Amino acid sequence: MDSSLIISNILNPPILFFFLGMVAVFVKSDLEIPAPIPKLFSLYLLFAIGFKGGVELIKSGITQEVVLTLFAAMMMACVVPIYTFFILKLKLDTYDAAAIAATYGSISAVTFITASAFLTELGISFDGFMVAALALMESPAIIVGLILVNIFAVDEKREFSWSEVLQEAFLNSSVFLLVGSLIIGVLTGEHGWHVLEPFTQGLFYGVLTFFLLDMGLVAARRIKDLQKTGLFLILFAILIPIVNACIALTISKLIGMSQGDALLFAVLCASASYIAVPAAMRMTVPEANPSLYVSTALAVTFPFNIIIGIPLYLYGINLLWR
Repeated sequence: MDSSLIISNILNPPILFFFLGMVAVFVKSDLEIPAPIPKLFSLYLLFAIGFKGGVELIKSGITQEVVLTLFAAMMMACVVPIYTFFILKLKLDTYDAAAIAATYGSISAVTFITASAFLTELGISFDGFMVAALALMESPAIIVGLILVNIFAVDEKREFSWSEVLQEAFLNSSVFLLVGSLIIGVLTGEHGWHVLEPFTQGLFYGVLTFFLLDMGLVAARRIKDLQKTGLFLILFAILIPIVNACIALTISKLIGMSQGDALLFAVLCASASYIAVPAAMRMTVPEANPSLYVSTALAVTFPFNIIIGIPLYLYGINLLWR
């Protein structure tokens, strides 16, 4: 693999600030980001990427490529939790296996946004409709994970409200804001983009950089939880993203995606949710251990993807599309 891709990715300011956050924890600095700010920045990033995606979607229109890509995205969001569940069942009980499987079937919006910034830095174009794929992939994994619990859990008396599950899956703040911003981008088009461009474009990289600084702090603090996961889950958190990315790149090649779209699709399939799915699992599967599904997604898979995974997947694309 061309090491220049990894070096180019690491030397991006957002990635360097992610490292800075981790170093701050390791050297026991008192650096702290006040709690409301990361939440605000997270909402801003979802709003900005969703709005831009909507504007680009109305430009491209609903083509065969768009339909095939969105179908493939939803299919992967449903299939990944199923086969990862049976891999995890080799070592874990049903509840932990289902919660982790749902986490890896869903997506990390910040990883997607980091990959978008990486492509922009390299001058590789990608389509705005990939944001629609992002929006469609978050919720199905939650539903599949709960279905797996219902089928394989030994305790038949276990009950939960499906209305609450659907509410959390489809109307949680991340999904709601992302989809809402996408729709507003479609409705307002170029005019809306010109009105909001100083806010959605000019501030974007600064907010992403500051948000990744906070993510570095959080990820470093979660590393100690890895002692509870064992080697099996650490290897799972590294190898499964690579497997999922390989499947995604094969699908991308078959349906004729561009290189930029293929990378974003691979990143979506390779990432793991550390916000929406853990929140849903805490509510609906309290038997599962949060330190397992949060620490693997946030302390292993997230850093792996933004540091090594993104350039690794692009290298695979360069080979397949050559």
